[in-house]
Amino acid sequence: MQYTDGLQSPRLITRFVTQADVPVWLEYCKDPVATKFTAIPGKTPEELAQFFIDRTMQRYAEGRYGLQALISKETGEFVGKCGLLLQNVNGVDEVEIGYHLLPRFWGKGYAVEGAQLFRDYGFENNVAPSIISIIDPDNVSSSKVAERNGMTLAEKNVFFHDTHYNIFRITRKEWETLKKNNTI
Repeated sequence: MQYTDGLQSPRLITRFVTQADVPVWLEYCKDPVATKFTAIPGKTPEELAQFFIDRTMQRYAEGRYGLQALISKETGEFVGKCGLLLQNVNGVDEVEIGYHLLPRFWGKGYAVEGAQLFRDYGFENNVAPSIISIIDPDNVSSSKVAERNGMTLAEKNVFFHDTHYNIFRITRKEWETLKKNNTI
C-alpha cells in the first residue's frame, strides 16, 4: 500500500519529514522531559535529532510507514511528528500509531488530533485489522492520548526493544462502533 502525506484534521496538515527538519527537531531532542522515554544513551541532542529523522526516512524507503511532520494550519509551524509505524512485536507484525510533539505544543490536544487522524487513515485504507500504541508504563501522558484515541490497554509488560512496554489497541470493529455512535 502507498503511504501518503497531506492528511488534514481541523488544525493540522501532515507532510513527510525531510533532512531540513533536523534543526527544528533539535528543540525536542534538547528537552530532557520530552526525551525521557526516547533518548538514546551516549547520543548528543544533535545526534539524536539526526538519528530520528534518518530513521523516519529509512522507514519511508523500506515501505514501513514512518512518522510525519504535523504542521499547524494556522501558523505553518512544525508542531511535532505523528504517524503509522510497522513494528514487529514478539514475532507479530503490528501497525502502531506513534506521536511526539515539541514541548511548547503540549497540552493543546495536538497529539490526540494527530493520532486520531492516523487511526482513521489506517482503518479507512485497510492498513491492518487493529492498530496499537507501544507505551512505556511510566508515560502517563501518552497513555491518555491512546485512550482518547479509542484504544484500551491490551497487554502489560510486553518486552520490546529490550524494555517492558504496555500495548494499547483498537480494532477495526471497535473503531466502526465508535464511528457509528458518533463518539469519535
